[in-house]
Amino acid sequence: MSFDSVHFFVFFLTAVLLLFFIHKKTRMVWLLACNYYFYMCWNAKSALLLAFITLCTYITGRLLEKEKEGKNKKWMIAGCCIVSFFVLFIFKYFNFFVDSINGLLNMAGSGRSIGLRLNLLLPIGISYYTFQAIGYVIDVYRGEKAEHNLIKYAAFVSFFPQLGSGPIERGRNILCQLEELGTRNLWDYERIKNGILLMLWGLFQKIVIADRLALYVDTVYGNYQNYGLLVIATALVLYAFQLYCDFDGYTNIACGVAQIMGIRLMRNFKRPYFATNIRDFWSRWHISLTSWFRDYLYIPLGGNRRGKLRKQLNVLIVFCVSGLWHGASWNFVIWGALHGLMQVLYNLFSPLKKEKNVSFSTNLRNGILTFAFVDFAWFFFRTSSLQEAFGILGQMTKELGDFTSILEVLGDGDRNLLVVGLLILFIVDFAHEKGISIINWVKKQEIWFRYVLYIGIIASCIYLGVHSEIDEARQFIYFQF
Repeated sequence: MSFDSVHFFVFFLTAVLLLFFIHKKTRMVWLLACNYYFYMCWNAKSALLLAFITLCTYITGRLLEKEKEGKNKKWMIAGCCIVSFFVLFIFKYFNFFVDSINGLLNMAGSGRSIGLRLNLLLPIGISYYTFQAIGYVIDVYRGEKAEHNLIKYAAFVSFFPQLGSGPIERGRNILCQLEELGTRNLWDYERIKNGILLMLWGLFQKIVIADRLALYVDTVYGNYQNYGLLVIATALVLYAFQLYCDFDGYTNIACGVAQIMGIRLMRNFKRPYFATNIRDFWSRWHISLTSWFRDYLYIPLGGNRRGKLRKQLNVLIVFCVSGLWHGASWNFVIWGALHGLMQVLYNLFSPLKKEKNVSFSTNLRNGILTFAFVDFAWFFFRTSSLQEAFGILGQMTKELGDFTSILEVLGDGDRNLLVVGLLILFIVDFAHEKGISIINWVKKQEIWFRYVLYIGIIASCIYLGVHSEIDEARQFIYFQF
């Protein structure tokens, strides 16, 4: 059940209306039922894994709260993490591990290989809800109060707006809001209106921009042997914006849906392509995952407390693991390693070059260089394997290509729509970067203007959704992680 489908909006309206009008004491049970119905629409059997991770971390949290002996608590948290990550390993990484071992055996000249492979469907959102549940358990281990209400905790782990692609939330942020869900009146016109506007913006990002860009990018990457450097390089640049609009679009829809229901989710993006250095980029991109790795991996590894050399090693480890989190493939590991290496270089050399007068041109230059590196790294993120990556790189060296062939990939209608969509995206992000709230600006306009704008966005999303030529691209990219 994708966010940009008719099925979802029927489900969402039903879930919200009943949540608003049923008795306060039954809201949590209804929300939990909605969460699991939403998840089971993808794959009913996968709900068993969700329930297992939920029970495992819930029981561990309760036991940790009762246990006073520090050594026993360490064994508890270790056991819970091992079990949870083992489930994730089996479904997501087992075949990758076997293939890597076989590759090493082949390189060593051994005639042996491991023939065992698992034909398992990767459950939607398993990386997200596993990390969310593990983060909760670690927080309890560190002294936070455990949740005693199993239904409320299960609703937290399975909260449907963020179940598929995050943001990866913290128990301290969501559980208290779920508690209030059963005690207060949910009708708030301003909150609901702002949630709807956020949903509309997310749908615009996804359907109008990301899905149009996917048509170009998928065409080029799927037939890269037919194109030269100019076309492939253009596809790489456009993929950066496709990925951003696709993922940020999902996040905005998720946050809008949650806001309508009375739950505020954390911010996941903050205009990442306006970053002027690589550290700045990672303070703006996938913030919930970045902060999760900081709090639950980087700091436990020692952070910056064990000397400069150890700090840089910790940074490299975190980014390589982050790459592996995104996908069971060496191209993702390379993507993470490239970002880790760039972070290390920035940490080492940035103190040596302190610019006294930071001008517009300085920020522009730094922004272009940062985007150029990020965009290059996205190349390994987009390709399905190292073999494909090297094949595309080889094709780029063969010929420059005809610039006019760039225009032939998209029709006039899609091309014009993309230009308008990207221009609107830039204006909105630039305004937010300068501290101007577009939503507040819209709310100040006359009622006729507001509703012309709302109806225009809704109509364009519906039209493009119905007349889409790219059914496969309609799946949100981060669902695969």
